Amino acid sequence: MLDQKLAADIIAAVAAGFDRQLEETMALTRLPSLRGQEATAQDFMAGHYRDRGLSVDHWQINVADIEHLPGFSPVAVSYDNAFNVVGTHRPREKKGRSLIMNGHIDVVPTGPADLWTRPPFDSYITGDWLYGRGAGDMKAGLYGCLAAFDALDRLGLRPAAEVYLQSVVEEECTGNGALACLQRGYRAEAAIIPEPSGDSVMLGQLGVMWFQVKVRGRPTHVGHAGTGSNAIEAAFPIVAKLHELEERWNSEKHALWEGHKHPINFVVSRIEGGDWTSSVPAWCTFDMRISFYPGMELARVRRDVEETVRAAASGHPFLANNPPEIVYHGFQAEPYVVKNADAAMSCLEAAHRQVYGADLPKIFATATTDARFFGLYADTPALVYGPVSEDYHGFDERVSVSSLKNVTAGMAVFLADWCGVEKK
Repeated sequence: MLDQKLAADIIAAVAAGFDRQLEETMALTRLPSLRGQEATAQDFMAGHYRDRGLSVDHWQINVADIEHLPGFSPVAVSYDNAFNVVGTHRPREKKGRSLIMNGHIDVVPTGPADLWTRPPFDSYITGDWLYGRGAGDMKAGLYGCLAAFDALDRLGLRPAAEVYLQSVVEEECTGNGALACLQRGYRAEAAIIPEPSGDSVMLGQLGVMWFQVKVRGRPTHVGHAGTGSNAIEAAFPIVAKLHELEERWNSEKHALWEGHKHPINFVVSRIEGGDWTSSVPAWCTFDMRISFYPGMELARVRRDVEETVRAAASGHPFLANNPPEIVYHGFQAEPYVVKNADAAMSCLEAAHRQVYGADLPKIFATATTDARFFGLYADTPALVYGPVSEDYHGFDERVSVSSLKNVTAGMAVFLADWCGVEKK
């Protein structure tokens, strides 16, 4: 455990720099780093890493470099603007344990702007909340990693081991940004990912899969609708059958998720179809995001989905002979449960206790994070530990200012304890 006085000094150093941390977090949040538009925000992070004297690796992801690797998820968009940034600190003499501090720069779409109180990227603070798309998920945590590093610097200290500050793209849809960091050779003895986990450490996450179901129909004039086959209406029974599969998986239960009433969720997230209001639609495509428990292999998940869609189509007069097509794109994410992390967990628990004066809560998530890449494919314990946030992926996304301050202090104390410290 870290010396009590040094821990107190680090916590005070975080507080001393917190106004600047908030200003820079808001500046970062104002950069609309939607998928394919992350480059400007990544330039922001690269500049801040350079300002701290870190060695900066700023590269464009090449799908050909990673598509053969475990954990890769198929993509359907261009990576022409997909850049990762890693800032590396190397000690004069390594005395401690190396660390990856990873966060993602990409944010999800905003939805209708008129349903936000203020424009989605107009970051601001009201009371204890810092608002803006991406504020909670997860630019506050991403910049918080750098702020934790700054706290040591403010005391004239640097980590006594390698620290890799990673700002990655693609977390919200594939995780290929984190995978590209592994492909590039970045490894450490532990990883911290400050996703919005509510002042808790995440010890497990479900698997997540994206797919599209493409339904065909037979077009005709609506005046003779009965002679055609409506692709949009034919999609509804398929969705219903997939929800039956969802309930079946939920009924299987899992001990780690027994505190969740409904951990497995299937969501129709996009749907489009048809060409003309007075024509029976000849096509319909819907996107679905599903989740699944540890122990369920990707091949089994795909088999269950395909059998469900095939069974739903078999009773339809047109689809029985013209079966829907299933296309997998985006997340093909395996479940991840933290293992072999006693040393890192003990260190984080001690750091949290020094900041909060209470034990570190432990949770199991119903979503996925980039932690899986480090834990499953690099034999690196990856702990998700981040602030309280609300309505991420929704309207008026926000992160708690007081929680962010405490989590930053927790990460800074952990950083000093895990890596050790040396004079600048």
